Amino acid sequence: MSNDPRPEEHVAPTPLDHAAAPGGPSMALRMSAEAMGTFLLVFGSIGAALFAADFGVGPEGTSLGIGFVGVALAFGLTVVAGAYAWGPISGGHFNPAVTLGLAAAGRFPWRETLAYIIAQLVGGAVGTTLLVLIGLFGPDGWLRSAQDGGFASNGFGEHSPGGFGLGAAIVAEILFTAIFVLVILGVTHPSRGTKLAGLVIGLTLTLIHLASIPIDNTSVNPARSIATALYGGPDALLQLWVFIVFPIVGALIAGFCHRALFDGRELG
Repeated sequence: MSNDPRPEEHVAPTPLDHAAAPGGPSMALRMSAEAMGTFLLVFGSIGAALFAADFGVGPEGTSLGIGFVGVALAFGLTVVAGAYAWGPISGGHFNPAVTLGLAAAGRFPWRETLAYIIAQLVGGAVGTTLLVLIGLFGPDGWLRSAQDGGFASNGFGEHSPGGFGLGAAIVAEILFTAIFVLVILGVTHPSRGTKLAGLVIGLTLTLIHLASIPIDNTSVNPARSIATALYGGPDALLQLWVFIVFPIVGALIAGFCHRALFDGRELG
């Protein structure tokens, strides 16, 4: 029984509730929703980073690019769109770290995590592959330049936008992913959740990118990192392990802590 003092009828249902309900969508349908949502996130946000972040200057010397702020908003907006479009089907994870964090919190079955992660990886890879397809028909040298520049991949050291080292990337990925998962668990709680969960989650991801793009180009999502590293060259692939391991570490910490602190359940 919930300790929430609000009457039952005022409790807002969340996408996670709908996806997990008995007799809900089939696993195939949920995997399709996860793939579509991750595709949208990667295609839209990485597309913004590659095509629009630095678009040169206008005739009066004004920048035409959207910069870090625009890219951060692109990540947030794609999550908002995906959450409301496909969240009611799958729960709207679109991120292996989120899936594992929800499982650690007892809010998602461990046995279903692999299927979700596979769908997310496929969706992300399709997103960057289609960006490459667009680049093939772009200006001469555009695609080669984008790939030589890492294809918006995550990185540290000389591949960090701000020159931050490995330690900074590790700490940032753990902390920012943990914050992200804690917010998700809070706003999608079965009794304390909100109908505005998708908007809150998207704005949180925007905030995270505003703070951390200069550190390592912001992962907090292994599917996003793998998708860009596929086309980012050997250095992106060599550094990829950081952006797989440490977002997952942060998500698991957040999931277990939320379960212990806010759900009144024992770990295990």
